[in-house]
Order: sequence, then C-alpha cells, then structure tokens
Amino acid sequence: MTKSYTAINWNALEDEIDKATWEKLTEQFWLDTRIPLSNDLSDWREFNEDDKDVVGKVFGGLTLLDTLQSQDGMSSLKKDVRTQHEEAVMNNIEFMESVHAKSYSSIFSTLNTPKEIEEIFDWTNSNEILQYKANRINEIYQNGSPLQKKVASVFLETFLFYSGFYTPLYWLGHNKLANVAEIIKLILRDESVHGTYIGYKFQLGFNELSDDEQEEFTSWMYDLLYELYENEEKYTHLLYDKVGWTDDVLVFLRYNANKALMNLGMDPLFADGYAQNVNPVVMNGISTSTSNHDFFSQVGNGYLLGDVEAMEDSDYLFNFDDNSDK
Repeated sequence: MTKSYTAINWNALEDEIDKATWEKLTEQFWLDTRIPLSNDLSDWREFNEDDKDVVGKVFGGLTLLDTLQSQDGMSSLKKDVRTQHEEAVMNNIEFMESVHAKSYSSIFSTLNTPKEIEEIFDWTNSNEILQYKANRINEIYQNGSPLQKKVASVFLETFLFYSGFYTPLYWLGHNKLANVAEIIKLILRDESVHGTYIGYKFQLGFNELSDDEQEEFTSWMYDLLYELYENEEKYTHLLYDKVGWTDDVLVFLRYNANKALMNLGMDPLFADGYAQNVNPVVMNGISTSTSNHDFFSQVGNGYLLGDVEAMEDSDYLFNFDDNSDK
C-alpha cells in the first residue's frame, strides 16, 4: 500500500512558536569558516602549558557533547514532535549541532599540532567522567519518555555545556582569544534558542499530566539534575583544579542549572545560582557591547565577519509567557 504524505504548510500553523523559532534560527545562521581564528595565535603563544591543556580538553568535551546532540539527541526528539513544523525546527537544530561540533575542530586545527589534536581526542574518547555524562544523557534519549528526552536535552544544552564554555568566556573577559570566543558566542546564541524552544515544548506536554504525574516527574527531574551535577563537580575539579578556577566554575554551573530548570518552567534549585554570584570577568565576556539579542526580533545585526551580537544575561533564558522572572 502506498504511503500518503502530508505536505508541510507554513501558512497553516498549529503553533506560532514553531515559525518564530524557525525564523530566528535561520536569521542567525553562521559557519566557522567565516571567522579569522588565526588572529588568536599571538595570544595562544603566550599561554602556559596548563592553560593550553584546559582549553584543549574543554573543547574536546564540547565536541563530544555536540556530537551526541547531532547524532542521537535531535533524532530522538524528532520521534515525538507535536507538529510538522516542529520537526522542521528540529532539523535545523540538528544541523547546527553538527556545525558546532565542526567549529571546535577548526579551533584545534588553528591552535594545535596534529599530535596535540590526536591526544585531545584520545583523552575525550576515554575519559570516564566525560563519557559518563554523555552516556547518561544518551541512555535517556534511547529509552526515556518524550518528556524525559526533552529534559535531558535542556539539561545538556543549558547546563552541562557550560563547564566548557567558562574557559573561552574567561579569556574573552581578559581580552584573549577573541575570535575563538566569537565562535563560542555564536554557539551560545544558538543554544539559548535550542534550550528555550525545547523547554517550551516540554512545558506543553508537562501541563497535560495529572497532578500526581507531575509530582512524580518533577521528582525524577530533580534527581537527574543532582546526579548530573555530582558528576559535573568531578569533571570541573579534573579540568580546573590546576589553574585554580574550580570554585568559580561551579558557581557558573549552578547558575546555568537554574537557567535550565527555568527553561523547563521549574523553580531554581541552587541558592547561589544567580548572575550576581558569577565571576564578573566571565559575565563581561558574555556581554561585551551594547548590542542586545532579542529572540523574536525580525531585525538584527545579521551575521557579519567579526560582528557578533553580544549575549546578555537574559539571553540564557526565554520563557514563552510573561512569568519568566523567578
């Protein structure tokens, strides 16, 4: 029997958020090849071996997590879409996760020797703490319910990535590796949309549960966050103890864990997880100009070489209602 297909009609929307998200994602399309990474070589030559080692390992870890998102994460979420338009948005997100993963290789090829690159990937592919969080998230992608998969995705993109993002934001705040950081800011801009959109889709499904089901699911969600945070503490100590940044990175992680929960419509968990407690150098690295990023803006800077919209604190979170201030 011949299968009947339904043509996607963008003029008949079930959810306006799908179209708004599609337009935002396509507006901010970018490629790593347009950024002059070689301009950072003079900064790189001044780094000591410990600082270089941290940079290499955090980008190795980020490559692994973006590979997970592009190969398994989005394909898993696409099985449970509510609309055809949502699947189109997920296709866009899936592609951009591949762009993110490739971007780190562009950074490696600029800053590192072939031998160093091989060592970074060997470490990434064998480190037990890093592999634990990738496998834990993927376990949910493969075996979890539709809502559990969305939680895993938001926790990954809005929380677990940030132990790695801290490093380039720190150096940007010290006026180092500006072009590397430009790529990270572009990735952050994407991830802010990915996390809030998937969080919104989660909230639609969560609100359809009974009170008892919501209570049970919320307990599961917070237990997962505790589990992931415990592992992330180990990962942070492993990466940052030797450069003395561990305590500051952990505050940054708690800040972003709270953001992930808020994207899911949940209450923050960590009492110190707020912007005012984050290292101001890192926050300055996020916000380096007066340009603002507006999720629904139809007029923006666009993507120009060397011209990236600055991230503001509010860009980490976008709720689709008027109750976002918690």
